[in-house]
Amino acid sequence: MSTSVHLVGPQFSNFVRSVQLCCEEKGIPYTLGFDLEGEPLDFGGEQHLALHPFAKVPVLRHGERRLFETTAICRYLDAVFDGPALLPVDAWQRARVDQWSQALSIYVDQALVRRYLLEYAFPKGDNGSVRMERVRDAEPEVVRMLALLEAELDGHAFLVGDTFSIADAIAAPMLDYLEGLPGAERLLAECPVLVAYLQRLRQRESGRRVLVEPALG
Repeated sequence: MSTSVHLVGPQFSNFVRSVQLCCEEKGIPYTLGFDLEGEPLDFGGEQHLALHPFAKVPVLRHGERRLFETTAICRYLDAVFDGPALLPVDAWQRARVDQWSQALSIYVDQALVRRYLLEYAFPKGDNGSVRMERVRDAEPEVVRMLALLEAELDGHAFLVGDTFSIADAIAAPMLDYLEGLPGAERLLAECPVLVAYLQRLRQRESGRRVLVEPALG
């Protein structure tokens, strides 16, 4: 199937960026935006809910097909399109990619993005200030997640072995955002392997195209 690929969602979303990275790695042409066939969508509106029953992003539009959930989208794109494989052939290594893709999408995203990054990106304190008490409360779990990733990366180039996979596409945007926050140097002080890993991801052609300054409209 060679019909057009459109990613429904804003480019600043870390999960939208994960799907973008997969498209870039495989050389899949795509368009991007929170719209459907050129018509803007209302977030949480009827059209959005028709695409994603939980009113989230991204949603993949591939011809007449619609698919939601980041890992499912990435696995589908990897299976349908030519280009470098984003899942290992070996069953055990493939299961480990699935394991880390799920863990990153649920636990790591909650700790790093939902409970920490978003306090800086969309501050809800008095006069639009960052609620620093929430930031401090979230920090211990951020540190724990970073330590887990540091340990997992020790001894190889990517999260699962020495080849870029869907797990790396999910990890990259949230780590890239985190590293740009105030205090990130302190949080990452005990994670030199993770810092080097992030730099490698940024230096890939896909990283240079996708991990750009966000437009938070």
